[in-house]
Amino acid sequence: MVGLEELVCKRDERPLFAPLTMTVNGGDCVEVLGPNGAGKTTLLRTIAGLHKQYDGVYDCANFIFQGHRIGLDELMTPLENLAWFGSLQGAKFNDQVMQDMLLKVGMAKLALTPCQRLSQGQQRRVAMAKWLLSSAKVWLLDEPYTSLDRAGQDLLNEVLAEHCGKGGVVMAATHVPLRVGKLRTLNVIPSEADS
Repeated sequence: MVGLEELVCKRDERPLFAPLTMTVNGGDCVEVLGPNGAGKTTLLRTIAGLHKQYDGVYDCANFIFQGHRIGLDELMTPLENLAWFGSLQGAKFNDQVMQDMLLKVGMAKLALTPCQRLSQGQQRRVAMAKWLLSSAKVWLLDEPYTSLDRAGQDLLNEVLAEHCGKGGVVMAATHVPLRVGKLRTLNVIPSEADS
């Protein structure tokens, strides 16, 4: 579902890290590890087609990318954001399906509250509901634990494990170890030119 072959992301024509080669299959959950500034975020952005400076080859289809910005309109409610997300995906989710997803991530009671009134952790939970509603098989996640309390982290691990258990793929750049069953690691080692 995701293939990397001698992939090196660059910034200003300088390689950020040593070449990466990996095949990620359905059911795999991959921790993308490395020190700050190694290029983990840039790697995910490249796989998502958002960063164009690279050498090597990558292949990824049917994905959703969640960066540091979680893509919620803060003036809209969680329900409105999920409906908006659906329209961007070319889907129309019925209200009950959206309510069920919000219930699953612990946000049903705040479904009609403008997102600007939610904490960062609560907004992260709404973002998780977006992933659950998506038909994407591959989830590219940048620091998914950010702003989540312990209960939110446990929920995230459950959501990731469930997605991979259904044959989906997760690639997550993280400093917090993922706690899911079939876990693989991709180490992003800074280029010698930058050390």
